[in-house]
Amino acid sequence: MWLHCLLFALTLATTTTVGARMQYNFDHDLPFFDVYQNLSAIWFSWQHPALLLPGLPFSLTLLTILLAHEFGHYVACMYYGVDASLPFFLPAPTFTGTFGAFIRIRAAIYSKRALFDVGIAGPIAGFVFLLPAIAVGLAFSKVVPNIALTGSMQFGTPMLLRFFELVIFPGVPVSDIYLHPVVRAGWVALFATALNLLPVGQLDGGHIVYALFGERHRTITRVALFGLVLVGLIYWEMWLVWALLLFLFGRKHPSIFDARPLGRARLRLAVFALAIFALCFSVAPVSQ
Repeated sequence: MWLHCLLFALTLATTTTVGARMQYNFDHDLPFFDVYQNLSAIWFSWQHPALLLPGLPFSLTLLTILLAHEFGHYVACMYYGVDASLPFFLPAPTFTGTFGAFIRIRAAIYSKRALFDVGIAGPIAGFVFLLPAIAVGLAFSKVVPNIALTGSMQFGTPMLLRFFELVIFPGVPVSDIYLHPVVRAGWVALFATALNLLPVGQLDGGHIVYALFGERHRTITRVALFGLVLVGLIYWEMWLVWALLLFLFGRKHPSIFDARPLGRARLRLAVFALAIFALCFSVAPVSQ
């Protein structure tokens, strides 16, 4: 338990630090986060802890969504009697402040229905929480001409985020919308959700695909990795890194011998998961 608490506290610290700088830049119409220019400011904030408080909306929003995702998996595991750990959070010195979170499943899953439910529970739980985060965050966002084109990084706009932007800022170009840090937290969650729903190996999407198609999961994984390579070559080079990591460490899935059908309700949920993936995925999440 102490390790879970320690990692959560460290991740809260790193995400709050990043969020505080995001909030300062937002208040002063500066580029959302410039890694090189903001390092000295981040160090100054740690010397004056009160300056970190404005970072809590970003950090608490992001950690709540990640926690909902992981507890979706955890509760599903508990329902089926599958031994699983509490979530491990991963602090990181990045513009997000974290590499996400995960739970460790310590026992084999013998039922395709259980595998499907465990796999899909996380993305759906996280999605339920990221929707209001994006909506509320955009309500606090503002219009600053060409703000999205400034700074050292530009960010892609997934379909779900663009839909909310069109509702709240009709007729305003993407480049003129300055996203509030709460929306930035939602953006990170969108990226994490899309990544987890890739139909590869033992990712959440891989669990869903294996429950649906059994051993054909291998072929689908290869096709998905090939597609990821193509997207990486055309749009965003980091997809090549993800494709390589997934090929080396995450493409295989433990076999489950269970001939029972999943049922219509789970098939509808699979279609819903596919829709979530399409709404969250961005071919070029970050560019410079």
